[in-house]
Amino acid sequence: MKKIILGILLFSPFLAFGQIGVKAGLNFSNVSNTSSISHSNETGYNIGVFLAPKSKSIISSKTELILSKQGYNYSTNSQDGTANLLYIMLPTYMCINISRFFQIHLGAQMAYLINAKADSTTTSGSAYPFADALQYYNRFDYGFGGGVEIHPFKGLLIGSRMNISLANLYSDAASGQIPSLASVKVKQNLFQLYTGWHFGKQPASSKK
Repeated sequence: MKKIILGILLFSPFLAFGQIGVKAGLNFSNVSNTSSISHSNETGYNIGVFLAPKSKSIISSKTELILSKQGYNYSTNSQDGTANLLYIMLPTYMCINISRFFQIHLGAQMAYLINAKADSTTTSGSAYPFADALQYYNRFDYGFGGGVEIHPFKGLLIGSRMNISLANLYSDAASGQIPSLASVKVKQNLFQLYTGWHFGKQPASSKK
């Protein structure tokens, strides 16, 4: 109980500044520019907090801090496997307040890779986890995204978003990279579904 009260006291000054909130949901991620392998979606999760400053116009903004697990499944002639990536993401979006119940989001995101794991199963059935997978990836990612969000009841929010990365996923086409790729120009695509709760008043224009 003391921790809850302390948390309310710590975050209450931000309510005067605008909305704060929490959110969580599912990730469906994949890669592009991978002609040397077959690939498919990997399901992960996203969880985080956000801050939305007050606005008196149809345009407002939202900044988020998100822990995001994503990756992709792959298949070659000799092996199948999965790459699992864990990012800390910092998206910033322009919000177009169509009404108090509906927003359109457009913006950009930066992300930092904090963990990476890859495994592989050969056609003979042998399984191999790979150590030090993180060394093959670019730690910094950036890109743009967009989505929609609805506010059906009080502080409840439900949304979807598509993020397109502009940075190369891999740092180089090194020997031992899993999976082995002829080019490093692999990009990530991320689709998110989420729900959450916001605290504080909605943008003034969205109340009309």
